[in-house]
Amino acid sequence: MSKFSRRQLLIFFAGSAGAAVLGDKLFEGVSNVADAQTTPLTFTPIRLPHPLPIYQQQKNYLPTGIGQGQVLNASANTALSTYNVIDDVVVAPEYERYVIVGWGDKVFTNKDEYFGYNCDYTAFVPIGRTTEEGYLWVNHEYVSFPFSGLAPETPADLQGFPTAFASVIGRPLPSSNNIELQGEFLYNLGGSIVRISSRNASRHFKVVNDSKNRRIHGLSGLKINAQRKDAYKDVTSWGTLSYQQGDDKYLIGTGPAATEVFNISADGLGNKIIGTAYNCSGGITPWGTILSAEENFQGSSVFFVGVTEAVKPDGTQTGYTSGTTGATFGLVGEKYGWMVEIDPADPNFHPRKHTWLGRYRHENIALRVETGKRLVAYLGDDRRGGHTWKFVSSGTVSSPTSKANSQLFESGTLYVARYNPDGTGQWLPLQLNTPTNPIPPTTLSSVEFAALGSAQRDGRLPLPRRNGIAGQTQDGGAFNCDRTNETTALSGYQNKTLASFYPTQGAVLVDAFLAANLIGGTPTARPEDIEVHPFTKEVFIAYTDGAPGSDGYPDSRIFQVAKLNANVNATQQSGGIYKIIEDSADGTGTTFKWQKFAQGGEAGSIGGAGFANVDNLVFDTQANVWGVTDMSTSTHNGFNVGATGNQTTINHTVSGNVSNFTGVFGNNWLFFIPTSGPNAGQVLPFAYGPVRCEMTGPTFVGDTLIVAVQHPGEDCPINDGTLLNRSIEILNLDGTTFNQTRTVPRGSSWPSNISKNDGGQGQSTGVPRPSVIGIRRKNSTGRFI
Repeated sequence: MSKFSRRQLLIFFAGSAGAAVLGDKLFEGVSNVADAQTTPLTFTPIRLPHPLPIYQQQKNYLPTGIGQGQVLNASANTALSTYNVIDDVVVAPEYERYVIVGWGDKVFTNKDEYFGYNCDYTAFVPIGRTTEEGYLWVNHEYVSFPFSGLAPETPADLQGFPTAFASVIGRPLPSSNNIELQGEFLYNLGGSIVRISSRNASRHFKVVNDSKNRRIHGLSGLKINAQRKDAYKDVTSWGTLSYQQGDDKYLIGTGPAATEVFNISADGLGNKIIGTAYNCSGGITPWGTILSAEENFQGSSVFFVGVTEAVKPDGTQTGYTSGTTGATFGLVGEKYGWMVEIDPADPNFHPRKHTWLGRYRHENIALRVETGKRLVAYLGDDRRGGHTWKFVSSGTVSSPTSKANSQLFESGTLYVARYNPDGTGQWLPLQLNTPTNPIPPTTLSSVEFAALGSAQRDGRLPLPRRNGIAGQTQDGGAFNCDRTNETTALSGYQNKTLASFYPTQGAVLVDAFLAANLIGGTPTARPEDIEVHPFTKEVFIAYTDGAPGSDGYPDSRIFQVAKLNANVNATQQSGGIYKIIEDSADGTGTTFKWQKFAQGGEAGSIGGAGFANVDNLVFDTQANVWGVTDMSTSTHNGFNVGATGNQTTINHTVSGNVSNFTGVFGNNWLFFIPTSGPNAGQVLPFAYGPVRCEMTGPTFVGDTLIVAVQHPGEDCPINDGTLLNRSIEILNLDGTTFNQTRTVPRGSSWPSNISKNDGGQGQSTGVPRPSVIGIRRKNSTGRFI
């Protein structure tokens, strides 16, 4: 279903209780229903390669070049026989886009330093009462080609192709994988803080000089290694440049892991922590601090920019993982994978890793901060089979804007969600006395198994490995329980408590993912973002992909884990939008109800909303929903990564894991779901991003939408004019298929290829740079929409 009835929409976005209470008033600031129904759409939707119902009803804008396009009339036939992909941030023609800041920009007091790579989450903290000026925080998640040919997972056929570092930064990287190279990789992670202002003739946000402009990166505080007693005491720098010398700007931990685990960590540094890295999404507090999420911190021989994820029962790492940056710099794994609080306005504030929020692959956080009530935080673990979480503080909020509220993260309870198929759920506390009762793999995989006679990964459920349980002979790390060994293995994990597996609360929080599986938390479909509705306080969750993987198997009773039959229009697995409705008014209770609003997939598929892999969500001032997609780079436009541009298989008659189907959608894009007016409930494309990019971190600031454009041209050659062409099979709105000839640049040159007035260089084959942009209505009247 790609359009919802007005009643469905009201119930979902205003809540069932809100529907009765609000009456004609849908949301604050929105006129009555009669007025809302006649409010016209104020922009022309972008024409994407695939059909959407809106194209039958509204004129739409087909991009034909950089800054060029044509308006197409509405038509009953929405199947385009050809489509040429443009390497740009293409926005609705009523709007403009421009670059605010990008990778490599020298915007810091120390001119050797530069803005980090792969921009992700953004947040804005105003200076004073105006939105015209403030501090912009930007996460930097990871490094990838063309940053360097030695970046993790660079396709083999890209070796020898030009890279971007020397062109952007002005000096070459080392040609071998040494300490300087790995140090520079970690420096490009973490976050950047820059002061921006729109008090200029263009009204565009620009970076302005400020001594508080600074980097917080993967090796911040490296100087404290000198306090160690092991071989790492001499590892205090990674090069000869000024910023490559270790500083003392270390981070600290709060909560049980800080006092019960970090004090026995192998680095001997106690509660001091070197750096933050792998920063994906996050959140902002009412008291003006940023919460930055450390996500894919797990290092391996292939993805070596990381640390050890596996821990022993006491919460300390099982050992350094050979070849990783953790082993190079002595970074102990238990100190990474946390939610980090930063104060952009206070350079003397040691960023804090709040361990009561748990250690896992953090993607996001959303807060309820209300005077006189306990602080509530909702969080997600972005892995296949990861969980949905809630933290409730022990103390209460005195004033939402008081920075003393930071201390509320230091004492409380972390809960994991258990979804029941009947639409109810429970919050299970991660406490030492909580009973262990894992959901059996046969139950998790029951829907797929019944439909196809098999289940991906055999319904894998990772559990903490312990000597003497399930035939294991050592402690630490994970044991994979699945359909093949469940009968003999699961009994060793049942009818105990977490205290049977962990000696301290801190150890439980360090190993939160496995502990949550152990107590019966529901493995989910990768929660990419969580947002609290500004009025109803209901919790909206973007689950990006239901396919199982090496980390686990989402509960197939709750999530679409595969295409379950061979019908061409069968429901696809590419995530969806869900919500949690707390049974308690203040959100601190332990029971809830849940609903699914939209299922990912082509609009012609059963239940398909017309998008795939929804990622970040954000509400605007009228409580309309905005979202961006996070389709895998290796599926974009039906071509795999690398120089050869091999075509991926898209065959709508297959069943099972159909992740390649996302190729029909083209590039990642930004959509709008209005909650009032004649188009209420429809998915309206507002913008799409450059080739092989991800658009992330949408933040509304006054009349501007700030968005990060991550990894343009990732794992492909820098654009040299080479075009890829293929025929691609797509579902029409009636559930039948048609073929489209798709043409797309092999790589990206964005934003080098846009005009200098918009922050580019006017170079059609220039170097791609991850950047942060502003989107603003032309001749703005002060509102975004």
